[in-house]
Amino acid sequence: MGLAEQVGDWVREREAELLAELAAWLAQPSVSRTGEGMADAVAHGVELLRRAGLTPEVVETGGWPALVGTAPGPPGAPHVLVYGHYDVQPAGPLDEWDSPPFEPTFRDGRVYGRGAGDNKGQHLAQLLGLRALREVTGGLPCRVTVLLDGEEEIGSPHLANALRALPKPDLVVWSDGPVHESGRASVVLGVRGIATFELRVRGASGPLHSGNWGGVAPNPAWRLVHVLAGMRDARGRVLVDGFADDVVPLSPGERAALAALPADVPEVLAGIGVSGMEPPADLGFYERLTGPTFSINSLTCEDGGEHRTVIPHVAVAKCDMRLVGGQRVETVFAAIREHLARHAPDVELTPGGAMEPSRTLPETRWTDAVLRGAAAGLGEEPLLVPALGGSLPIAAFSDELGVPCYGVPLANVDERNHAPNENLALDWFRRGVVAAATVQQAIAAVGR
Repeated sequence: MGLAEQVGDWVREREAELLAELAAWLAQPSVSRTGEGMADAVAHGVELLRRAGLTPEVVETGGWPALVGTAPGPPGAPHVLVYGHYDVQPAGPLDEWDSPPFEPTFRDGRVYGRGAGDNKGQHLAQLLGLRALREVTGGLPCRVTVLLDGEEEIGSPHLANALRALPKPDLVVWSDGPVHESGRASVVLGVRGIATFELRVRGASGPLHSGNWGGVAPNPAWRLVHVLAGMRDARGRVLVDGFADDVVPLSPGERAALAALPADVPEVLAGIGVSGMEPPADLGFYERLTGPTFSINSLTCEDGGEHRTVIPHVAVAKCDMRLVGGQRVETVFAAIREHLARHAPDVELTPGGAMEPSRTLPETRWTDAVLRGAAAGLGEEPLLVPALGGSLPIAAFSDELGVPCYGVPLANVDERNHAPNENLALDWFRRGVVAAATVQQAIAAVGR
């Protein structure tokens, strides 16, 4: 009997116990944005690390602590760092939840509760996979470090501080976000970064009657629209000099992986109520998710949503730029400042939250092993995804430590992370425990 079958039996024999453990973890609030439940969550998380057979440590970072668990492996075995985060989003509108967010409820093959998919259910599957390896085989095939971040939902501002206290691993495995939108299992090689900012244009000291002052008083809303049009043209090209100068072209392996990803573009677009994609027209669906972007998130004149025939006295645009391999947040912000200084010195720039992009090439040594291990544990061949469209703090590992990073998502497509009725399909949880074990085994085989 292979390891996948053995661990699968282990999960089935202990299912009631494992689901109770999942429910108890979800019932513990851990909202980093407000601090709700964080101290108790630290103690709970430390116990989970201990039960996985790891030596736990609470690492102070200058913010909410990181939880670290370590275990030695056989001599010469690869060192795998498993990353997850124990903090969760605030509950949001309680009247939009079908059951209380911190009272986990099992129904229709899923568990509902804040943190179910993002990220407690996924990193608990990783921890249970380590526990299963110990009980089924007598030990771990790799040296293991587990790092549970306490600040991922607020941008992981102190994650680098936690990493300085850890030895460098050979690779990182993380489980976050949903599987591929087709419902297929996937292995993810990178994430886009993000730079958020606000542009503000001021006019008169207060709103003015548009009849009495129209054509006389400057209109900051028109000024802001023209400034934005000077930053991205109608064909989708970002016109900020230096913004994309450092983008690294896709490798042959990345292009091959993108070409193999399934996409029914008309169906996808119909699902969001549109008939066409953003310009430029010559880019494929997945190629767009591996390139940099400039998005306007909102436009307002700070009028409280009222419509009045006035010339507003202020106009504000909140924006983000998604970044890809080679780009750096500092360089992007410098390019925006230079663009505004040259073309619109009256516009106020306020930088916001930011996160660097991360990139691991398909040609990297560990890729085939992670794919084999994930396939064995999940029971299907995973798709190889060069980059998620969204952002995660994986650059802290790929850039700061200089090691390859592999995402093995273990949550259903409709997990509703960050939204009311967040959930995790129990089938993905069970299979995730098995995959956590088989990925470790496959990595160890490469290291010998």
